[in-house]
Amino acid sequence: MIDRLEREVDMLSRHFQVLELVLENEPIGIVKMSNETGYEHHEVRYSLRVLEEEQLIEPTNNGAIATDQASEFVADLDEKLDTVSDKLEDMQIGTELEVGH
Repeated sequence: MIDRLEREVDMLSRHFQVLELVLENEPIGIVKMSNETGYEHHEVRYSLRVLEEEQLIEPTNNGAIATDQASEFVADLDEKLDTVSDKLEDMQIGTELEVGH
């Protein structure tokens, strides 16, 4: 169960890294993003597809560019991540508990 959560967090991290590259270097293509991040081309392509579905980027002939919604998303991101982090922290089981008692 936790392994699945960890994989999802890793994938979100990759999506955010790809979005950051687009924001900083637009337009930017898959090959350059792959070289910059060390992710495989298919991983970058998948992240770009997810970001496009979320309407945060759009493809052009010269590479991906950010949409106006990307700025709003990034502005709210820290607050949303803090909320998720708080929820995860609340889920922790105290170390003072002994298993089986």
